[in-house]
Amino acid sequence: MESQKELTIIEKQAKRRKAIQNTFVYLLLTIWGLMVLFPFYWMVLTSVKSYSAYSSEHIPKFYTTNPTMQNYADAFTAVNLGRYLMNTLLFTVVTTAVMLVVTVLAAYAFSRIQFAGRELVFMIFLALMMIPNELVIITNFVTITNWNMRNTFAGLILPSITSVFYIYLLRENFAQVPAELYYAAKVDGTSDLKYLLKVMVPICKPTIITITILKVIECWNSYVWPRLITDDSNYFLVSNGIQEIRENGLGRENIPAMMAAVVIVSLPLILLFLLFHKKIMEGVSRGGTKG
Repeated sequence: MESQKELTIIEKQAKRRKAIQNTFVYLLLTIWGLMVLFPFYWMVLTSVKSYSAYSSEHIPKFYTTNPTMQNYADAFTAVNLGRYLMNTLLFTVVTTAVMLVVTVLAAYAFSRIQFAGRELVFMIFLALMMIPNELVIITNFVTITNWNMRNTFAGLILPSITSVFYIYLLRENFAQVPAELYYAAKVDGTSDLKYLLKVMVPICKPTIITITILKVIECWNSYVWPRLITDDSNYFLVSNGIQEIRENGLGRENIPAMMAAVVIVSLPLILLFLLFHKKIMEGVSRGGTKG
């Protein structure tokens, strides 16, 4: 009886310690979550404040009693933000689609097709990740300029249709698929392309979805390359549009209108992440885990 009582006391103490630890962890996570979300809250709050109300605040207020949507209308009228959104959508869709084709084919070649020097070529390919992005941008700029492709969608898209990291991520995922499936398919007379589309792609779908979403986010947030290669407003992306609002539209002091433009630009990506965040986590974990 005494041993049972002691066991019960020990179990209760362990449960109490576990509850205290969980409470402490959840408290820290809650504080961290509030810190992460606060900039988004402040962005949305500022976007619904009138310019006069924002300017009259000597001490920033964490609420507003008279929200307005005028800033969102001003963001569209100050510059051609609607056109920039359509340009960005076209740039994102085409770049992501072409990149997926290149990435899937390259990853399949490096993981399944046997050819002389495959591992050496892949190691050299990975070494490209060590090259600073600034050097790549300079090289791309000179190449695109020499090809007379400045201020064109082709000039915007071409340098972004491949990624060493995405090829590496998908290649590692492809390598986890048992090779016996490939040999059995070859015995049945299945072509490499059919095997890729019917077997490899469905099995590695989470990683492919992850790559797609990450590429969409990358294209949507692209700033340096579009600013460098385009000076014609007909080819501006949303990143150029926000800068134009600041410089030539509503003026640098009209922060609420700029925040409204940022909310408009950020909303599609936020919704995309909320819809597919589980797929992103699943794809990254599968791409980086062997066995």
